[in-house]
Amino acid sequence: MVVYTKKSEEMEILNRMSRDRQPNIEAIISREDLMKARGRVDMIYLDEKLKNYIVEIVMATREPAAYGLASMENLIQVGASPRATISLTRASKAQAFLRGRGYVTADDVKSIAYHVLRHRLILTYEAEAENLKSEDVIKEVLNHIEVP
Repeated sequence: MVVYTKKSEEMEILNRMSRDRQPNIEAIISREDLMKARGRVDMIYLDEKLKNYIVEIVMATREPAAYGLASMENLIQVGASPRATISLTRASKAQAFLRGRGYVTADDVKSIAYHVLRHRLILTYEAEAENLKSEDVIKEVLNHIEVP
């Protein structure tokens, strides 16, 4: 049996926990330095072959059969949008920047794809019934699309 708090106790808990507490936040980078880093990320080189690779990954989530993934067609209700293409491109450049390179590799794209695409796919009830997650679909797409 669960014993709940009394109304007065519940109010006390609410009052203690709902106070606006301003956390003490210290800047670790200035706005100017952040904007410089952003500018450098924008300048990271992305080869046309990798641009095509990114587009093919995203398109494969929309039209699996056209990319040799017919078995996944009944698992994806809604594929990734054009914003996913843009986000995957930007995130891949940021990944290359963080790894100290001035160019993007296929490994950059693959390593960040799960983070970018995970919440952009809507799976079918059939996929849920099979206990499949977005990560499973993304893994299959990445394993199937040819790396340039």
